[in-house]
Amino acid sequence: MMHSLSLNGVTVNFPFPPYDCQKDYMQKVIECLQKRVNGVLESPTGTGKTLCLLCSTLAWREHFKDTISARKIAQKLGGEEMFPDTPLSSWGTAATDGDKPAYYTDIPKIIYASRTHSQLTQVVNELKNTSYRPKVCVLGSREQLCINPEVMRQESNHVKVHMCRAKVSTRSCVFYNNVDEKSTDKDLVNSILDMEDLVKFGNKQKACPYYLSRSMKNQADVIFMPYNYLLDPKSRRAHNIELNGAVVIFDEAHNVEKTCEESTSFDLTPYDVVSAISAVDKLLAEQAKEASSKDSVTPDFNVESLNSGLKIEIDTIAKIKQILLDLEAAIDSYDVPSDKGITKPGIFIYELLERAHLTYRSKTAVCEALDQITGYLAGQPGIFLNTSGLQKLADIIQLVFSGEPSEKDRQQQMQTNTTHFKVHIHQDTSTNKKKQNTDVWAQSTAKKQGNILSYWCFSPGFSMQDLVNQGVRSIILTSGTLSPLSSFTSEMRIKFPVCLENSHVIERDQIFVSVVERGPDGVYLSSAFDRRFVPENMSSLGNTVANLSRVVPHGLLVFFSSFTLMDKNLEFWRANGHADRIENIKPIFVEPKGKGNFNEVIDGYYNKVNDPASKGGSFFAVCRGKASEGLDFANTYGRGVIITGLPFPPKMDPRVILKMQFLDEMNRKKNTEVKYLSGQEWYRQQAFRAVNQAIGRVIRHKDDYGAIFLCDQRFKSQSAQANLPSWVRPYVRVYDGFGNIVRDVAQFFRVAQKMRPVVEKKAPPESCGTVCSSDTQSSGFTSCSSSQSSRAQKAKVLDAHLPSLKRRRLNDITGAHGMNKICIEYETEVHESQRRPANLLDALEQGDHRNGEEDDAAGEEKAHRLSTMSLQHDKRMDDELRGGKRKIKLVQEQKVSVSEVVSEENKASKAKKFLAEMKKSLSQVNFERIVQALQTYKKNDDLDTLLAVTMVLAEDTNTHSLLWGFYQFVRPHHKKRFDEKCQELTGRGCGYVPDHSLSKDEKKALMLHSAKDGQHSAVPSSSSSGASACNQLNTQQLNKGGNHLSQQGLRETQTGSASKNEVHSTFLADVRKTLGAERSAQLFQAIRSYKTTDNYENLVTTVVSLLTEKEEDFHLLIRFGVFIRSHHKKQYKEMLGSLTGQSLTDSDVAVSEDQQTGASSSSCLKTQSKISSFFSS
Repeated sequence: MMHSLSLNGVTVNFPFPPYDCQKDYMQKVIECLQKRVNGVLESPTGTGKTLCLLCSTLAWREHFKDTISARKIAQKLGGEEMFPDTPLSSWGTAATDGDKPAYYTDIPKIIYASRTHSQLTQVVNELKNTSYRPKVCVLGSREQLCINPEVMRQESNHVKVHMCRAKVSTRSCVFYNNVDEKSTDKDLVNSILDMEDLVKFGNKQKACPYYLSRSMKNQADVIFMPYNYLLDPKSRRAHNIELNGAVVIFDEAHNVEKTCEESTSFDLTPYDVVSAISAVDKLLAEQAKEASSKDSVTPDFNVESLNSGLKIEIDTIAKIKQILLDLEAAIDSYDVPSDKGITKPGIFIYELLERAHLTYRSKTAVCEALDQITGYLAGQPGIFLNTSGLQKLADIIQLVFSGEPSEKDRQQQMQTNTTHFKVHIHQDTSTNKKKQNTDVWAQSTAKKQGNILSYWCFSPGFSMQDLVNQGVRSIILTSGTLSPLSSFTSEMRIKFPVCLENSHVIERDQIFVSVVERGPDGVYLSSAFDRRFVPENMSSLGNTVANLSRVVPHGLLVFFSSFTLMDKNLEFWRANGHADRIENIKPIFVEPKGKGNFNEVIDGYYNKVNDPASKGGSFFAVCRGKASEGLDFANTYGRGVIITGLPFPPKMDPRVILKMQFLDEMNRKKNTEVKYLSGQEWYRQQAFRAVNQAIGRVIRHKDDYGAIFLCDQRFKSQSAQANLPSWVRPYVRVYDGFGNIVRDVAQFFRVAQKMRPVVEKKAPPESCGTVCSSDTQSSGFTSCSSSQSSRAQKAKVLDAHLPSLKRRRLNDITGAHGMNKICIEYETEVHESQRRPANLLDALEQGDHRNGEEDDAAGEEKAHRLSTMSLQHDKRMDDELRGGKRKIKLVQEQKVSVSEVVSEENKASKAKKFLAEMKKSLSQVNFERIVQALQTYKKNDDLDTLLAVTMVLAEDTNTHSLLWGFYQFVRPHHKKRFDEKCQELTGRGCGYVPDHSLSKDEKKALMLHSAKDGQHSAVPSSSSSGASACNQLNTQQLNKGGNHLSQQGLRETQTGSASKNEVHSTFLADVRKTLGAERSAQLFQAIRSYKTTDNYENLVTTVVSLLTEKEEDFHLLIRFGVFIRSHHKKQYKEMLGSLTGQSLTDSDVAVSEDQQTGASSSSCLKTQSKISSFFSS
């Protein structure tokens, strides 16, 4: 039941009676909206910020609409009252908007922006818990929403964009063609859909989710989007976001500052320029070749005559190449010291670009030419050309030459554009070194060291001011950690009349905050540059963490300033026994640097905390890392958090140095209108912002409790404490001795556990890696409610539906062992139903826990091992010792029959709804005639008669959808003809594909045939002894000699293992030499996934993206056929043919040996020999 309350004259419906801090928050939101001003609102995690934001904003919007209605009624009544007891004046005055009359068209749209789509998913689900049902829309990119397989197969995002546009313009995308029809679907229009829901709807209806979301945007009351869509001018233009009169909300706004600066900055590398030149070169060569093949070429020869896709002259293409070469020469003309770069004022960018003939006069022509070239190259069949360099140049021109000033105002515009920027030229130290260019045009620059041109923005206010200039009504920035507000608002360069630092919903007995000035040994703790690696300091910090781990129950979080600092301390603690002391009480789980095995590590931590037999676990992470930003450590998962120091940005980083210099310069200008931070103030602010974000990981709802330990003597100062969140400051205590801290915190937890006992340890509220909104538990403030669990689960699986959010784990095992495993996996595939796995890798794929007494002991051993650095190896050993999953196979015929029943039910339901809709739309006479014709068609199979009667639906555009809907009643052998007739009469077909012409029996036969083929291809080698010999792994090599992997349960390594490993090492070396470590790891992951899922599309998408970027790598793509299973061989051969433009024979494409039945026991070694031979050649 909803609870209603009145705030500032606006009635707000809330899911439960709100707390005082929630009322204060909603009141401030409504104040911003009513007064048309901006606001900065900080409210701690767990106070229901998102729910309050949604309810107050939507309540105000409804009130705004009601007051417009009141004014219109008053005008018609001429001053009389409609309801004597309720005068119209009491309806509110929001609609007057000052003296400006308001109309329904003036009702503002709400643009709700957060950092990621995962967070937006949780916001949308929070909206579903309210009584408000606005029309909503979630904006995403093609990468996230496109469902066209051909487009999604492209690796490069801008190639996807151009390919999509080409298909849309020619109406060759079946999904786009269905958008108009499906955009009015009630399930779409009347529902609150998040991105996952939209993708599901698109797949179900065969309609493009990307263009559906764009069509929904025009009618939406609330538009959800990541905030880079708003702040990046390119994205804003691409999504056609109208801001005039809109209310803009930035949730999780502690990252807005960084996004503002990055969205208007760029780094142009030598690789970007060279790739652009290379792409233009290929186009010139192609066009020159075509031109020379013509009998006669006129002086004004136009490429359009050769290819209608390219509408620019060949001279223009040559000019673009000359611009690129001149730009390369201009950037490389500076002799830059290797240790530092050259810095110039922002306006210098115009001088530099002018040397490459890029000016306000030429910008339009150059951008049009670049767009034409990029679009043409992206749409070409065959080997993919890297056009990212061309796209980046076009983006740079749009950014630098923004605005359309007249000749006399141009200098002023340039000055305004570059006030908050610096140009920095520095040496390229990346692995993408500039290739030697043999082109005579580029000989002068071919031997020079490549430089990077950086154009950096140092004021987030540049983007904020741009939003204000677009005419927004209000901008609201909100987060759990914005303190200190004064410095935050001064950075934004716009006024924020409404500010709030909200209190928390917790009581005094739920939080313990202490400054730990000295460790147990009396040594002062500090992470300052000159103290951080001093042995006494590291030892004292280790003792502090070890002792606190004894008194903090369950989960303990330890945050370091950087990965370097964490690694150094852990190394010292392991060498000196501190780590063992911590490990014995709370096993250590360490946040990995990459995304690789983060999920596995955090799951291990959750499992250890949940283990009733354990004393919990400790999770070591870094400030500004993944764990500090997005994860929810509610209840037992985060009873204590230790901050080991102040995470200042790296002071020698060029961007940090220039940012501080920029702020100091601005302060010296004595600008009275805008108060800037000093460079030192900004530097300090960044450290405390990161600390506050890490602190926010604990105490996630009103019944939670936890302790915060600030382990750095610098936290003792009043100025440092003033930068902490307002809800933390009142509870900060500075202790003289460490013993007093232990005493008081032990007492704190004894009291807290008595007052708020934990009944039992439950499964974690969400899986690892979920990027959580800080307000997941806002509704009702309980972290375990079923609705919240489902929302967390939905956010967890979001990345399974969105390509851009998919986890791409890189295999952590580098060197020969990682790729050796793939060879072994593919040479000896073991039948899935086999209970005991043949080797460690199959154990990883099949592993499951057996029931029995062993399970408890083994589970405890597993949780302990997961906390070590050998986490992945040990997990696989554990699975190996337990045996494989038992899988129940369903008979194929049963599957078909079940799906048949479901399909028939769905068809019947759909047909019933369609006829009901048709009855509403047509007259009684026409409806009866059409139904009669349908019954006649069912009896005599006469399509012509049916067409004659249904043609009445083609006469009115409003009934075209009914004509298209008749497609479902047309029999398979008539569907093609009916589709063609609809195309002729309405200009649009019904989405016919050849499969639609198959009868039910033909489809069933095809399914059974496919199923048999699939079963046949999955039959393992008949020689199990041969498979066994190949399946053995040298575990001593796998764990690099570590004694943490038991040899129990593994058969002895067979003779010849060393020679096989040598073959695999040669293979790996060849691939790694070509692709590099990270990209070869991606290939490795794709092969493993293919083995498990048999998903050919996913495999080919990855492989093609990795092996077609350079022509010299193309032979690897052909040879990769050794991994392709026999039932996919034909598809793979056809794809290779289309990419190379040549017809390939079976002998050209290798086939995976593991698909050959009846192979001899030596087949494994033969396959290894094949792999080795052509990867080492």
